[in-house]
Amino acid sequence: MLIDALQNYAFMRYSFISGLIVGCIAPLLGTFIVVRRLSLIADALSHISLGGITLGVYLSSILSFTINPLITATLFSIIGAVGIEKMRTVYKHFSEISIPIIMSLGIALSVIFLSLANGFNQDLFGYLFGSISAVTKNDLFLISCIGVIVITFVYFLYKEMFLLSFDEEYSEVMKISGFIHFIFIVLVALVISASMRIVGTLLVSAMMTLPVAAAIRVTSSFKTLIAVSILFGEISVILGLILGFYLNIAPGGMIVLVAIFILSMTFIVNRLGVKMNAE
Repeated sequence: MLIDALQNYAFMRYSFISGLIVGCIAPLLGTFIVVRRLSLIADALSHISLGGITLGVYLSSILSFTINPLITATLFSIIGAVGIEKMRTVYKHFSEISIPIIMSLGIALSVIFLSLANGFNQDLFGYLFGSISAVTKNDLFLISCIGVIVITFVYFLYKEMFLLSFDEEYSEVMKISGFIHFIFIVLVALVISASMRIVGTLLVSAMMTLPVAAAIRVTSSFKTLIAVSILFGEISVILGLILGFYLNIAPGGMIVLVAIFILSMTFIVNRLGVKMNAE
């Protein structure tokens, strides 16, 4: 049945291809987020992107043409990322305060635009919790572009990101921390925007942290951590989409539940003393 759906319906192919991309890039950047103890940034950016989604829905309801909420969400997420980075420099000794500020702004804007748009609709529900049928060809193109950008960035600037993650003071001496961190936070915003169609805005941060949290339990080197995190992310997305299809429910919840199940299994594996090593 699933194979037939993939063959006969373009939106099913778009969803699974997008899911595979998200399953790669979300844990990829999530590895650096977790190592740098910046996991809450993903939550903040997902909330500000929700404001962008509700703005897109509201504008589409009052204009004579439709605005893709994924575009407004991406813009809001990038602006939120820049805002967090700027406030981190303003509040040097209290840099974490920038996260609840941006998160609060996102929630406030979401409530306002949602009220103006006369409440929920099915399309907005898909953005909140993910949807198999909602991914369009244009969404797939945007997600693919973001995937290429993220993988290219990590490939060419891996050493700088590694240094920034494990020795930020030395990276500041080498004058690479400011630029790399700024680009990195913008990429996190892009990944969150790319992931919301599949996982949903309210659950997208889980895709950047849960696979990494699971991989940490069974790995002992950074490169292996990245590889296993991506593997767990792909398994979570694929199984979540399949279960969501057969159970006819939003895939975001199933993807996160699979990721949590994998995490729980790694606790058992870890208690047995199993570790994956890499050269």
